[in-house]
Amino acid sequence: MIATYITIGIVALVIGAVLGIMYSKSSLNSKGKFILEDAKKSAETIIEKANTQAETIKKEKHLQAKEKFLELKSEHDSNIQSREKKMQEVEKRTKDKEHKLNEELSKVGRQEKDLEKQLADYSKKQEIVERKQQELDAATAQKVEMLEKISNYTAEEAKEELVEAMRAEAKTRAQAYVQNIMEEAQLNAKTEAKKIVIQTIQRIGTEQAIENSVSVFNIESDEIKGRIIGREGRNIRALEAATGVEIIVDDTPEAILLSCFDPVRREVARLSLHRLVTDGRIHPARIEEVVLKTQKQIEEEIIEVGKRTIIDLGIHGLHPELVKIVGRMKFRSSYGQNLLQHSREVANIAATMAAELGLNVKLAKRAGLLHDIGKVPEQESELPHALLGMQWAEKYGENAEVINAIGAHHDEIEMTSLLSPIIQVADAISGARPGARRQVLESYIQRLKDLEAAALSFDGVSSAYAIQAGRELRVMVESAKVNDEVAHQLSYDISEKIQNELTYPGQVRVTVIRETRAVNIAR
Repeated sequence: MIATYITIGIVALVIGAVLGIMYSKSSLNSKGKFILEDAKKSAETIIEKANTQAETIKKEKHLQAKEKFLELKSEHDSNIQSREKKMQEVEKRTKDKEHKLNEELSKVGRQEKDLEKQLADYSKKQEIVERKQQELDAATAQKVEMLEKISNYTAEEAKEELVEAMRAEAKTRAQAYVQNIMEEAQLNAKTEAKKIVIQTIQRIGTEQAIENSVSVFNIESDEIKGRIIGREGRNIRALEAATGVEIIVDDTPEAILLSCFDPVRREVARLSLHRLVTDGRIHPARIEEVVLKTQKQIEEEIIEVGKRTIIDLGIHGLHPELVKIVGRMKFRSSYGQNLLQHSREVANIAATMAAELGLNVKLAKRAGLLHDIGKVPEQESELPHALLGMQWAEKYGENAEVINAIGAHHDEIEMTSLLSPIIQVADAISGARPGARRQVLESYIQRLKDLEAAALSFDGVSSAYAIQAGRELRVMVESAKVNDEVAHQLSYDISEKIQNELTYPGQVRVTVIRETRAVNIAR
């Protein structure tokens, strides 16, 4: 600001000087001199004013700077005081902690001194006890020596004689006591066991389940039989090859017989026939398509049956694989008795017995339902069904008592809980009632399975089906591996193996079928 006023004054002075020079050169008259002097005075006046204003501004700025300095100094002093206060607080806390630490150290020192004093007292007492023990041992040895002299027995001989006498007396008393207890327990156990079994049988109503190996498919008219057979029998052959079920079309009015020992195959064939007849399109390609869809539907039905069964019995938390296995039991039989019905009966009988004995009813139902799951493997196993079922139950996280009950219900393993004999008894009750089982059917089904297994053991065989009650064995081979000549030889080899290794009534006809297909799709 000061520099601005000085600059203005200098400019005015220069302008005045220039004007004066101009006037002095142009004219030296008195008027020019007067103007020059007047201009000099104006310039001096402007310079004085500028100096005055500059001084005033300088003083103002000096005062402002001084005020700003005082303000900063005050703020600095305040910060210093705040820091000093914090440092004093920190110092005070440090001193307090140091004081507490010193107190703790002194306390620990006092405790160490007390501990050392107690250790010293304990050492003295231990020395006194050891001295007294030595004195007691010496006195005991002296007394034993005196007794040995008086009785002419050593201490060991006296001990043995005394122990032997006490043992004989205790053994005699124990035998009498055990005999009394055993007699009383046997009497009570037989009475109670009979009562529980009778009450259980009275409270459980069971249906007689007799399984057979033939299903009847009803049709509206005999005209449909011709469509099912097809031209030159191609439809019925395709259906038998796809399902492994013998389709018997005879003079029986409005009915077709489905014959197979495997209930799942029969059900697949029955449902497939129903779909084909309803749809009206019956030819080999359509038959294979429908059979595949029906097999998937049966798998879903198996899961649904398993879910319904566990809901009916009030069983919760069963692994999905075990639910599927339970559903498969619907399509299996044991000595002619439906396996799922048998397992439900065993579950209810076991639950009733467990309730009578005050045991866990839910575990009893669970073990009863699962005790025969080893009878429905997807692939044949060399293990007994009880051990196979036990392995599955263990694999899928079942209770230890349930696992033992499954494995021990035919005495393959040792029973470790009261639940195991209950399942064994319930299984016997369900299977022993009149009309429950038929040994003949079980052996018949096993014979058909052995026939199929004998054919499947040869290389190149894709599938084998025992039909006509085991009188015929149809063998499907892979055309890429087996030619016509090998097919004839294969038929002979299979018949020889059946004749040499299996036992069967009558004759078994072995039919080897080799088929070549060419399939293309027009798009």
